[in-house]
Amino acid sequence: MGKNRAVRRLDLGYFIRPASETGGPQPRVEPVLAYLVRHDQGLILFDTGIGSADPETEAHYRPRRRALQDALSAAGVTLDDISLVVNCHLHFDHCGGNPLLGGKPILVQDVELTTARRGDYTIDELVDFPGAAYEELDGETEVWPGAWIIPTPGHTPGHQSLVLRQGDGTVVLAGQAHDFASQFASDQLARQAALHGAEQPLPTYHPWLERLADFDPRRVLFAHDCSVWEP
Repeated sequence: MGKNRAVRRLDLGYFIRPASETGGPQPRVEPVLAYLVRHDQGLILFDTGIGSADPETEAHYRPRRRALQDALSAAGVTLDDISLVVNCHLHFDHCGGNPLLGGKPILVQDVELTTARRGDYTIDELVDFPGAAYEELDGETEVWPGAWIIPTPGHTPGHQSLVLRQGDGTVVLAGQAHDFASQFASDQLARQAALHGAEQPLPTYHPWLERLADFDPRRVLFAHDCSVWEP
């Protein structure tokens, strides 16, 4: 069964993060990546790309979009073929294609949806749209056999990642739990140092790394980094 859980990365464009947000002297171009998961029970779409935003946000991030339909077509599927949608979180560059998927179950942490609906968080029209069919989760859930949603808060309070047990090991779709594979690697090393009893001071790391480690991941993939972490 596990061998049928193939993961395909979808290129949905990029945006330009201004220097004021990079911590450095220059802006940074970041990819926007979604993932298509083929499972025995259907197709899971993890994230849906960059949504239309207000003029201020557009000018701030200068996004270049690739249509979700085009990315799916290149993978040999259509919007109608999608069974489940999972958003790591509800910022506009992760849930932009959701309104194209009205009627499809969208799995989201309840705290994330509550936060998004308070306003001043994302583009409201991308959250509540005709046909929006949310399935609100309260923590960890095995949505299909071998497919787990694990809360990974930090970037947002309700951020979540998707863990897939495959024939050749476990894949984690981490979303924006870390911005970069290198940051994930640093946290993994900090955790190992702590487990090895290294003396303080040591860098802190997200406590949910312990839960991800239970799955013994072989690959970890990210929403804004083309690099892949491997042990």
